[in-house]
Amino acid sequence: MFLKSRILWKIGGAILWIAMAHLAQAQLQWTPDGMGYYSFSEKGIDIINAVNPDKTITLLNATELRPAGAAYGLDVQSFQVSPDGNSLLLFANTARVWRENTRGDYWIFDKASKKLTQLGKGLPESSLMFAKFSPDGARVAYVAKHNIYIENLSDNTYKAITEDGTDRIINGTFDWAYEEEFGTKDGFRWSPDGSKIAFWKQDARGTRNFLMINNTDSLYAFTVPVEYPKVGLPPSPTSIWVYDLAKQQTRKVDDLLTAKDGYIPRMEWLTDSKGVILQTLNRKQNESKIVISDAQTGKGKAIHTETDKAWIDIKSRWNDGDPAGWDWINGGKEFIWVSEKGGWRQIYGIDLNGKERLITKDPFDIIQIDFIDPKTQTIYFSASPGDATQKHLYRVNLRGGKSTRVTPASLKGTNAYHISPNGEIALFQTSSTTYRASTAVVSLPAHKELRPAKNTEKQSPQHPQPEFFQVTTEDGVTLDGWVVKPSQFDASKKYPVVFYVYGEPASQTVTDNFNTGKNRLYRGDMAADGYVYVSLENRGAPAPKGREWRKSIYRNIGILNIRDQAMGAKEVFKWGFIDTARVAVWGWSGGGASTLNLLGQYPGIYKTGISIAPVTNQLLYDNIYQERYMGLPQENGEDFMKGSALTYAKNVTGNLLLVHGTGDDNVHYQNAEVYINELIKYNIPFQMMSYPNRSHAISEGEGTSEHLAELYTRFLKEHCPPGAK
Repeated sequence: MFLKSRILWKIGGAILWIAMAHLAQAQLQWTPDGMGYYSFSEKGIDIINAVNPDKTITLLNATELRPAGAAYGLDVQSFQVSPDGNSLLLFANTARVWRENTRGDYWIFDKASKKLTQLGKGLPESSLMFAKFSPDGARVAYVAKHNIYIENLSDNTYKAITEDGTDRIINGTFDWAYEEEFGTKDGFRWSPDGSKIAFWKQDARGTRNFLMINNTDSLYAFTVPVEYPKVGLPPSPTSIWVYDLAKQQTRKVDDLLTAKDGYIPRMEWLTDSKGVILQTLNRKQNESKIVISDAQTGKGKAIHTETDKAWIDIKSRWNDGDPAGWDWINGGKEFIWVSEKGGWRQIYGIDLNGKERLITKDPFDIIQIDFIDPKTQTIYFSASPGDATQKHLYRVNLRGGKSTRVTPASLKGTNAYHISPNGEIALFQTSSTTYRASTAVVSLPAHKELRPAKNTEKQSPQHPQPEFFQVTTEDGVTLDGWVVKPSQFDASKKYPVVFYVYGEPASQTVTDNFNTGKNRLYRGDMAADGYVYVSLENRGAPAPKGREWRKSIYRNIGILNIRDQAMGAKEVFKWGFIDTARVAVWGWSGGGASTLNLLGQYPGIYKTGISIAPVTNQLLYDNIYQERYMGLPQENGEDFMKGSALTYAKNVTGNLLLVHGTGDDNVHYQNAEVYINELIKYNIPFQMMSYPNRSHAISEGEGTSEHLAELYTRFLKEHCPPGAK
């Protein structure tokens, strides 16, 4: 939902400690042979030998990254190597679009002549997106101002292959909702033979702007528009088109959507370039079709259909929620697919006629696919049977069969692998509540350490460590949890408790990693000050505990998850050392919504709440997310209001601090104001802090993070005083 995994500082979630300072500016890029990776630094761009860093060589030095006449070198975020290896396509001077820096300037560096040439000369600065070489390396295609261009590298002439792009007709990329909820950003694909380009087109003319108000940056306030489809409103109509370079013609392909307001979250070329393969979802996202459309005629054929009583989760398949790519096996005759229809999230193989076969037959969830190695006919994937708080690497043969754990049994916690293209080695990181280490290199599948971890850290043994536990509520539901007890803990005394909550289908809070039990908003030491700090994982959280666990929340957000949290809290009270007069709860985004619901629905349990950037009325959030988990308000509108914190504002009796950024383009500040109106209506006292023009992360501006932390800590100490009694 609202606070996604891409915001890496989120407290309590499954945060992977990636201490690779030399890779801070870009995602990890392996060399083609898989034995090294690229490093960005003030020196330029280096190639790091994965096993022996002493053999590092310089690919480009800083002076070579300086355009003629420029005072400074290019600030390169990422690059691509041309098919012939003789030039580099550099992405620099980048700027943010919605969540990530996906627009900027592109330059070609010729390795022989050492010459830098900027692409798209004459187009606005930092306006190019998703540039990529044609398969023969003779051209580069890119998006600028919602049109797609092809540039010839021989003379740097370029031509627009779409000309209807505006702020509302979007070619080659996506609107706010698609990027936020499907992870889609790059919206065009070269065909493998380089003769065509397939691309998405969105018509956002029917989507209204939500207007945020900037009161601080000019004498007169001005509005900041964001195209944003609210719950109950139709999404931007989306279609797939193919441009033929030789014929200079564009054709729309048949996507077989049965309604104009469905979705197309995935599209790629067939390996023979004769057509495209795509996935469609209906508006309610409970029917998925895999469609093959002919590139010449545009005719489409559905080869596979799947339905679900709740929703079909398309994001669980991919690392970081990025749906780009299509995993072909068996020479392009078959592809990999992930489905929960058997009760577990499992891996299937599907051929071009739609015939499927189950590959992972073990009765447990995969968490994600990490690597597919056609050479050894192996799929590496993450899973954690029996313990939803952890994450380990497994492998299975592409033909199917029993899965084998690759991560050594001695390693606990959250283990992450960046597997090289050759499938023989991986950069390895391990993180648990007691220890973390990163940038080790291990062999696969033996998991032999080839290079020890470069960065290690242990928790102080003097500080209380998080303890994992389970409680079974009066409803017969068993919840995972963690607790950090006070320093100098005395079970005969009573301590205040602070619950950290998220509660929605977008994130877990109870995971075994080095950040578990830490609270970045608390200034000081919660354990030393005498707080019990707890988090519980309710049903509906995306934990690897089976389909029913995750999808029981369908049409029940704000009800089922809230009851699980409250009933779990009552079990925690039975430990005997909790002072039930000093019970606080806090959360951000979805957790902020849960906090308000807990205060409103169970005021007898929770005495103090800190709610940051909450959705207070589910009808105010975006349609893709909320309708996926709640249905359509035209059909079951009562469920949306039944689960909204706004409905229960009149019941709040405890101490409330409400925090929101006025520039939040994700969960609009509107949510705070409608909730405040309801509190005023019922004469309910509360405290409020608005951060001018801050986004959902509330991180922009000098001093913001420090101010928020001080505010949080003062309020908690005042209304839920620390210390034993």
